[in-house]
Amino acid sequence: MAEESHNALFTALSLVDKYSEEGVERVENMESKVDRYEDELGTYLVKLSHKDISEADSHSLSIMLHCIGDFERISDHGMNLKDSAKEMKEKEMQFSSKAEKELGIFFDAVKEILNLSIDAFETNNTDEAARVEPLEEVIDDINTVVKANHIRRLQKGKCTIEQGFVLSDISMNLERVSDHCSNIAVS
Repeated sequence: MAEESHNALFTALSLVDKYSEEGVERVENMESKVDRYEDELGTYLVKLSHKDISEADSHSLSIMLHCIGDFERISDHGMNLKDSAKEMKEKEMQFSSKAEKELGIFFDAVKEILNLSIDAFETNNTDEAARVEPLEEVIDDINTVVKANHIRRLQKGKCTIEQGFVLSDISMNLERVSDHCSNIAVS
């Protein structure tokens, strides 16, 4: 499930740079698969929680339930990013080179935090998990800078309100992905 969420998000990010209908279909299929995983795993974990299990196992089940919810939300954000990429394609919209460079930095940071969070989750590595929160704070800062720079470009007439709406949607989804990564790491 974590791998499918990862792949859905990374594929969606690639669509912003290079749109393709095949990529759209891949994101949609992966997100659908993640939804099924969440339903099936959640149902199974809830059934297990009603069994006579130790307090430690009960705690582990609770953590897993929270994490599968975060992984599912990450794939949902992948769908939202796919929708933003599709809107850009349909409206023949392109960001300025400066906005594209900023988004590239944003994308790289989100890719790093997701990779780190999934690895920490899969290996139960608390050292890696501890590295997530500082990166999440950096991503919050990147989000603030991207928005402020967009406003400056807008004031100078170098971009449009419509581009700003799409940029805002993209940055909001990226920031929320980092929040879910933080939740996973804390768990």
